[in-house]
Amino acid sequence: MTRIKICGITNLEDALLAVELGAEALGFIFSESPRKISVEKARYIINNLPPFIIKVGVFVNEPMDSVKKINKRLGLDLLQFHGDESVDYVRSFRGKGIKAFRVGEFRDLEIIARSGFDFFILDSKIKGQPFDWEIAIRAKRYGKFFLGGGLNPDNVESVLEKVSPFGLDVCSGIELFPGKKDPEKLREFIWRIKKWDYHLASSVDSVAVMSPKL
Repeated sequence: MTRIKICGITNLEDALLAVELGAEALGFIFSESPRKISVEKARYIINNLPPFIIKVGVFVNEPMDSVKKINKRLGLDLLQFHGDESVDYVRSFRGKGIKAFRVGEFRDLEIIARSGFDFFILDSKIKGQPFDWEIAIRAKRYGKFFLGGGLNPDNVESVLEKVSPFGLDVCSGIELFPGKKDPEKLREFIWRIKKWDYHLASSVDSVAVMSPKL
């Protein structure tokens, strides 16, 4: 099953629709961005979510004390770091920290290899633009990851077929404008993932049925 994270959530309507359609995780951006959300607004949204939804705080070079305060106030499940945070900084959050790596060429993978993280996020160096997915294929040797960077309903099936990542992380590719999701694009994006997962599972089941029992 492909995990789905919808990032850049700024309002309850988008959050509830994403959850209803099958997203497992929602991302709240606390760094400077058109999608930046206040702690109070994020708290309101989180308090009105159904249970078992993964709440992810997104930070860029934020002081550790500030991250800890926001985490404590909101009860976040994961902390996503998109800046120049060190390995020790990320690990200090005791399993909650996830490092996002911006990649654009194969040599960028050396940083991931040296980090020692076996779970991470791959994003594009160019915001809103896909990167070479061959880089993502090679990144699988280092661990599991959420793949982001320029994803949208038109290319999501291609990336699933080519890369088959642990999860997908989408933001701008399903928006009407920064901070507001397009309900139709959101619905189409998640539907295409669910369709892919269903066909993949059906194919596996068919092979299992056809294989002789030993």
